[in-house]
Amino acid sequence: MKAKINEIFESIQGEGPVVGYKQLFIRFCNCNLNCNYCDTEFNEGQEYSAQGLYDKITKEYNLSTIHSISLTGGEPLLSVGFLEEFLPLIKGETKVYLETNATLDQNLERISKYIDIISADIKLESATGLNTKTLHENFFEKCKTINTFAKIVFDENITKQEIENCILLGKKYNIELILQPKMIGNKMSVSSDFCNELLNEFTKKYPNCRLIPQVHKFLDVR
Repeated sequence: MKAKINEIFESIQGEGPVVGYKQLFIRFCNCNLNCNYCDTEFNEGQEYSAQGLYDKITKEYNLSTIHSISLTGGEPLLSVGFLEEFLPLIKGETKVYLETNATLDQNLERISKYIDIISADIKLESATGLNTKTLHENFFEKCKTINTFAKIVFDENITKQEIENCILLGKKYNIELILQPKMIGNKMSVSSDFCNELLNEFTKKYPNCRLIPQVHKFLDVR
């Protein structure tokens, strides 16, 4: 199996609970969604076999200095056949961190034993134009044995019903919810007051929530 990889680079994780850690990012091409706020160009890339990618990253990077390998995209789970071959090779070298849109539950099931941390997006229809509620339900059912948190990218259009739906998912699957304001360049698209009020709306019903903007945008790193 081969996969098309857009880029491979070291940087600082700027989102979620592992913010600030050094990671090796492997960005996969292609995605099964088309979110309104997506700012990632991921269609161009180079094809690798599983062994070829393993050889490249182990020769060019010191994996002992990183927190984990971030499989990102695009949507990495579209390349599940490739990951079934690649992840057993890399698993003994470092932790595996999967960034996913949380819609491909059957693909996750095929590689779940190799994943250490899942960063799963809860897609709000008000921010993405997509209704993925049922897909997320199915996905989180498959995450129960994996360290998982959910990231919620929002703007001023977030609705009361969306807040309730996210809280219900958090409670049902006992996952931490990370509220992430939509960015315009390196600035938040909403005010600090709006962020604080929204966090209050969440935490009064589900305390396991945090608000973390995209820190790498402020640091001016990828």
